[in-house]
Amino acid sequence: MDPFWVDFLKGMLQPVAATAVVLMAIVLSFVQKLGLEKEMIYSMARAFLQLSVIGFVLQFIFTQKNIGWILLAYLFMVSVAGYTAGQRAKHVPRGKFVAGASILAGTSVTMFVLLLLKVFPFTPRYIIPVAGMMVGNAMTVTGVTMKRLRDDIKTQKNLVETALALGATPRQATLQLVKRSLIIALSPVLDNAKTVGLISLPGAMTGLIMGGASPLEAIQLQIVVMNMLIGAATVSSITSTYLCWPAFFTKAYQLETSVFSSD
Repeated sequence: MDPFWVDFLKGMLQPVAATAVVLMAIVLSFVQKLGLEKEMIYSMARAFLQLSVIGFVLQFIFTQKNIGWILLAYLFMVSVAGYTAGQRAKHVPRGKFVAGASILAGTSVTMFVLLLLKVFPFTPRYIIPVAGMMVGNAMTVTGVTMKRLRDDIKTQKNLVETALALGATPRQATLQLVKRSLIIALSPVLDNAKTVGLISLPGAMTGLIMGGASPLEAIQLQIVVMNMLIGAATVSSITSTYLCWPAFFTKAYQLETSVFSSD
């Protein structure tokens, strides 16, 4: 057998052994009659398969020197993230497009600044993991922002319509609701930054330390990661409000009833 596959299969022994804790969770679910056994098995198998496949894909991309592969991987991540965030905000018109465009704007601007400041070199080994962290975080924040804004406008429908009747523009009528949705969506990101290292060690930092890097070097990278996550999430969430709120109103500055008729 090829030495590559021998090393790979040996390396997979630990991940397979780690499934023991999931089996424990499955047994507990069965004992407690939670009915989550099939979902746990499916989730574990899917994660196992997805990570294995992406490992081979990244192995291939890392050996290439073509910038196209980096951009292709990045756009794929943004597309999946946009679809997922759009699913969360399913009642927002063109939600998947709005989410994807917002995530693309937030992460690309943040990445451009980091590259401009030479924080990271433009190589697949750095760009793809960094982009993945930013896209994943921006996906969550953007989905929450869009869903919360639509739900809040529906709840405060009478107040918004009153403001419109008094001559306010749609943006003015929903300004406080936009602020509230942004604050709620961004609060977990900021809380995580406040407690990072005190409650748990973040993934990037843990990976470096387990890989043999100095804790001081790991801390330096983690500070960069936290900064970029906050930047990308903020730009993405704000962009999503500008892209999605016009769909809530007609050209006559009235609420689009079809958007708020469903739960």
